[in-house]
Parts: sequence; C-alpha cells; structure tokens
Amino acid sequence: MDIPLLMPQLGNETTEAELTEWLKSEGDAVTEGEQILVVTTTKLSMEIEAPATGVLKQIVVPEGDLAEIGTTLAIIATE
Repeated sequence: MDIPLLMPQLGNETTEAELTEWLKSEGDAVTEGEQILVVTTTKLSMEIEAPATGVLKQIVVPEGDLAEIGTTLAIIATE
C-alpha cells in the first residue's frame, strides 16, 4: 500500500514551506518516525518524520521547491 507524506501544519499563520533537504533518497528504506526531510519557513527549520515503515517510493516535491500545507511531498510504499 502507498502512504503519502504530507506537508504538516507548521504554525497558525504558515501556509507553505521550502523543502530544504531530503535526508533519504528514492528507493531507501524508512522507518515510521524516522526523520527523512528538512523544511524551512521564515520562522523555523523543522525535520519531518516518515508516517510509515517501508520504502521511499517517490519524491513528489524536490529540494528547493515550496509546498503548501497538505501537499503530498512523497510516497512511501509499505509491504
């Protein structure tokens, strides 16, 4: 089953964030709760955790791009 990694709500007034660095690459194994992405807003830098254990199947939004809250950032394939 495919599980989407969504851009979380980062603050009451924040509507988007920049994807600063992917800590994992497509095809890498990930564990639920493992930090796999760094995002940055004008006020903070935050690491985003994997929502499930599996394989990082697809990165939808590349480093350097902006993504709105709720956007699918990546897909994690579970067994």
